[in-house]
Amino acid sequence: MRLLLGAAVTAALVLGPVSAARADNEGFTIEDPRITESSGLVASKKHPGVYWTHNDSDDGSHLYAVDSKSGRTVARVTMQGVGQARDVEGISIGPDGDLYVGDIGDNLGGTWDHVWIYRLPEPDRLGDQTVKATQYDVTYADGARDAEAIMVHPKTGRVYIADKQRDENGGLYEGPAELRPGKGNVFTRIGDIDLWTTDGAFSPDGGKLVLRSYFGAQAYDWKDGRIRGEGERVDVPLQRQGESVAYSPDGTKLMYGSEGSGSQVEPVDAPDAPKSPGGGGGSGSDRASDDAGADGDGTDFTSGAIAVAAVLLLVFGLKGLLRKKS
Repeated sequence: MRLLLGAAVTAALVLGPVSAARADNEGFTIEDPRITESSGLVASKKHPGVYWTHNDSDDGSHLYAVDSKSGRTVARVTMQGVGQARDVEGISIGPDGDLYVGDIGDNLGGTWDHVWIYRLPEPDRLGDQTVKATQYDVTYADGARDAEAIMVHPKTGRVYIADKQRDENGGLYEGPAELRPGKGNVFTRIGDIDLWTTDGAFSPDGGKLVLRSYFGAQAYDWKDGRIRGEGERVDVPLQRQGESVAYSPDGTKLMYGSEGSGSQVEPVDAPDAPKSPGGGGGSGSDRASDDAGADGDGTDFTSGAIAVAAVLLLVFGLKGLLRKKS
């Protein structure tokens, strides 16, 4: 028996957990009933498995940290010093680890004379709290725009906005090299975008820019602060109201979010994505086995060892019975 148990433990150590704690490149459902209009999404840098999101109106001064393993909210951050948030539509994270929140929507069709960006440090600990944010007034060099996508480049820290237009006026806008608190942050058009853009994200290495709409997405090569080439189509899952997109931290998945109560965040293979160990995170039916017991507290490893032990006991036990009968 000791020999069999030793073999089981050895096998478990070699094989690893049968069902490891869920990775942050797998889909999940947002369970918090307060989150009914999730309009932006970004992976945490400090807290593995956590994504930040927010509602787009009436609740714009709050950010929610959602555990992708359980779908539960693990922190609600109230931004202090931002005034009355108006139409928060996007969130991104900079190379310094600060969160950038885009109060850039304009439901009046691009008539507000300015919009806002809020910047705050990502909290070191998770839990409900109030965090001081810096407010930046934003204008566009070619007039007011209605926008929903804010992206911070992961290497340079420069901020970009894509407006929500699908005509000759749709474009990508570049912010100043350094944002200044208060007024004076003029964003300049640097490219045309033929997409009704609802969100966007840079790849972790900064080499790709993905912009999504309700029913489609485009991935562009990014070099020297500009889009290169025409871009390529990227798959988008069918969602109620597709509002957000984020890269998983390992760069293998695009995480697509939607508005609505109990909305799902769904992964799709990212363009030119590096292969994650073991094939990366799954989606759809692949998640069924992952959901069966990934508590992240060592339970999976114990279950795996027990399962391996049971198999070994069965195999060796049957062999013993056969030898006795012969």
